[in-house]
Parts: sequence; structure tokens; C-alpha cells
Amino acid sequence: MTKVVVIGAGQAGSAVVAKLRNSGFDGDVTLIGAETVPPYQRPPLSKKYMLGDMDLERLYLRPANFYSDNKIDLQLGTRVHAIDATAKTVTTDAGTVPYDHLVLTTGSWPRRLPAKIGGDLAGVYCMRDLKDADAMAPEFKEGARTLIIGGGYIGLEAAAVAASKGVQVTLVEMAERILQRVAAPQTSDYFRAAHKSRGVDLREGVGLDHLGGENGRVTHAVLTDGSRIDIDFAIVGVGIMPASELADAAGVVLDNGIKVNEFGQTSDPSIWSAGDCASLPYKGNRIRLESVQNAIDQAEVVAQNIMGAGIAYVPMPWFWSDQYDIKLQIAGLNIGYTDVYERPSESVDAKSFWYYQGDTLLAVDAINDSRAYMVGKRLIENGKSPVPSVICDPETDLKALLKA
Repeated sequence: MTKVVVIGAGQAGSAVVAKLRNSGFDGDVTLIGAETVPPYQRPPLSKKYMLGDMDLERLYLRPANFYSDNKIDLQLGTRVHAIDATAKTVTTDAGTVPYDHLVLTTGSWPRRLPAKIGGDLAGVYCMRDLKDADAMAPEFKEGARTLIIGGGYIGLEAAAVAASKGVQVTLVEMAERILQRVAAPQTSDYFRAAHKSRGVDLREGVGLDHLGGENGRVTHAVLTDGSRIDIDFAIVGVGIMPASELADAAGVVLDNGIKVNEFGQTSDPSIWSAGDCASLPYKGNRIRLESVQNAIDQAEVVAQNIMGAGIAYVPMPWFWSDQYDIKLQIAGLNIGYTDVYERPSESVDAKSFWYYQGDTLLAVDAINDSRAYMVGKRLIENGKSPVPSVICDPETDLKALLKA
């Protein structure tokens, strides 16, 4: 009987095992996770869960009994120590598990501050998993003071939650502007204004020099411009790294993550990968897509290919971010854009920015504008690129562009 072992019980891992069973796979399926709770959604951790708008069970991707009902051996609270690619075995806390196909859905690690600049002080947090969210939650008290390091989506979402709970927030971003790596200046401008209007002290072009503390707990921060800020806690949101250590030790080829081909296969034909940890081919380049939808879609393709489908995975990137009452929806990837066009909206709170590379539509940032997002997403997926002047014309019926 064919044995499939999946390491990493997150969004991608859960999607792999569910797709296998839903597709009629009748072999042995094992899903191994280091955390003690069933697979759960991560995006709400820094949003609804932290705000108290979502309880733990609503985070679960599937009911706890789904795995036993579908004869999936779910091993929680179990760490994997090594992969023997020659013997086709995985060594865990509980012993040795054999496999015919191994799927690595190990996700990513948050970048942490070095201990020499105060990264090991109590009261310094990263937001990546449920344990992080639960540890951080008691800090969000009205009047508390926090420093958020990093002006990407993780940092900005944390700032929105903290400010909404009455915390005094200072956010620093070393780059010239927030969201510089992922968005156009127009999107940065929108969110800068949104945060400042809600009392966030947002400082761009300024980084952290070091954190200081007393009795092992953080009490202040010194910034690169020499200023000092008294704080009660700090949140680090300076990006993530692919969790590829197990693959590397097993001799699997890496390339900014676990290198896979269009089918999700690594350099070892018996080992597959999907999700944040996987580096995949895309339009002649190699990228990692850190998104829920990619984790699900890529994982389901891997499950089908384990069963012999031979399906090439073609990513259709989309992302979202919730900050205060603002919903940002992103369709496509803006890599290599040359121009950005703004489409007027009837609402002052709604905007959409359309990224072009020459005449080709690459991506759309839709802010409180679900229609612009949905139409932009479909246009990109269908390879259609309306003339920018048409997009910018408020009289244009966006939906009509899909029929053109």
C-alpha cells in the first residue's frame, strides 16, 4: 500500500491530505505537525483573533474529527528530526515513519532580532503562529506603549490591531516608505494616511538600533536616528524565511526555498513541496508565493500529481490585508511594473491602483473596492490588458471589459 507522509500541518499540509482523500486515494496518509492543535488559519491571528472577534475553534481549517473520519494519521505535537531520502524514512519524536511519497509543507520562520540588540528580551514578539498570538494578547492594554519594527503588511496589521485596542503605537520602517518592497507609492500613501489618522506614530527611513531593558524585559528602544522611545513591548515584523532546513539536510536542492518543478516535485522525485517553503517556476523566473491561496492551490496540485495526474501548477496570485475597516485585495504580481494608474471611485474610502508593464496589466491593488479586484483578477487570469485610459475613465463599466 502506498504511503504518503506530509510534514507541516498548516494550510498547505491540510490541503494535501484532504485532496488526496477527496480524490479517492486509498493508501496510508500521515500528517505531522509540531503544534498541538489541528491545522488552523494563520491570517486571522494578526487580525480577528487578536481583536477577540474569532475564537480558537473557528480558526480550525476543518473539524478535528475530519482527520480520523478520513483515516488520516494526524500526529500533533510531533517534531521531525531528519529525513533519510535513501531509506525513505522520517525520524520523529515518536520514532521512524516510512514513506513512498514525502510532501514538505514546512512553511516559514519569522525573522527575529539578534540577541545582541535585545531580541531575546521578554516583551519582544513575532507574529507567526497561535503560540505567538496567545503570548502577545495580554500586552494589548489601553494606554500601553509598543514599538512595531517593520512597515510591511505584518507590521501594519499589528499596528492596526494595537491602535484599535488603545495601545500607543510607534512603527518604524528602515526603507524610504512603508510597503516599499511590495506596493507602489500610491498604496503606501493611502495606508500611511490611514494609520496616522488613527494616532500611529509612523516613522519612515528610520530603523531600530537596539532594544534596552531592565531585569530581562524590554523597556525602551533606541532608533537609528538616535532617538529613544520608552515602550512596554515590541513586535518584530521584518519578513520571513522559508523553513527548508530538513530538506537541505536531506540533500534536496534549495533555491530561496525548496526548489520544485512545475509539478511540485523537488530534486528527489519521491519528495514534493508546497506553500511558503517552496520555490516555484513563474514566467521564466523563480519565486516563492507567501499566500493562503497559493498554499491551497499548489498543495492540491501536488496531491493530484502524487496520484499520477501530471498537472502543471500555474499560480494565479492574489492576496489580501485587513487594517482597521480597510480591506486591501491584491490580484496578480506587480514585479517589473513600469506605470501605475489610479481608477476613480464613487467612495472617498475606495481606490484601486492598476500596475502595468508597458501595455501589459500585471496587478491591481483594490482598496475597499471588491468590484475592481474581481474584474482585475479575471482580466489578469485571462491575459487581457485594457488600455490604461479606459481603466482611468470613471464612466467605464469595469464588468464590460471582461466581455471585450
